[in-house]
Amino acid sequence: MSDHNLERAYSIRGAADARALYDDWATSYDSSFGESHGYVAPREVARVFLSEADARGPVLDIGAGTGLLAEHLPGMDVDGIDISQAMLDAAAAKGLYRNRICADLTQTLPLADASYGGFVSSGTFTHGHVGPEVFPELMRVAKPGALFACGVIPPVFDGAGFGSRLALMVAHGLITPVRFHDIPIYENADHDHAQDRGLVMVFRTL
Repeated sequence: MSDHNLERAYSIRGAADARALYDDWATSYDSSFGESHGYVAPREVARVFLSEADARGPVLDIGAGTGLLAEHLPGMDVDGIDISQAMLDAAAAKGLYRNRICADLTQTLPLADASYGGFVSSGTFTHGHVGPEVFPELMRVAKPGALFACGVIPPVFDGAGFGSRLALMVAHGLITPVRFHDIPIYENADHDHAQDRGLVMVFRTL
């Protein structure tokens, strides 16, 4: 089930496909993927975020899912946004989020300007999901100096145009130069993707 769903997740096309997959996967996601696959990318993204000077909230967890990343941000005000209401419902039982927002990241977000001092994400900027087209809306809801620590799969970083989009944002004085952390996605794992690595993109708004 989990291997099938991981491959399906890497091949989804569009919001309706994503919503259908994650609505179906929500009740078993933590056990059939998070635990069984040794999925540690959320922990690693949180570690990078918290290691930055003056990491503060409120934090928006982009593609929050069941809250695997927010579990590693204790004591912070965190809002979770996800396209799947079922995933957010699964997260609700954990009491991790101040607010849970069901929305399509590629559309106008139901969030006020300059609402967040931090942004984190794991498993959202990946195959078949969303790309750098979401940055204008995220920048709109970011406070000046907001810290971004967002995971991305390296082939998606190259193929989806993250590099050029971020370079333009730097060139236009919207963000600081981007720094990168190389992280494991899985730990103590024995499956086809066990050796996959991720990047965490770190920058601040100006």
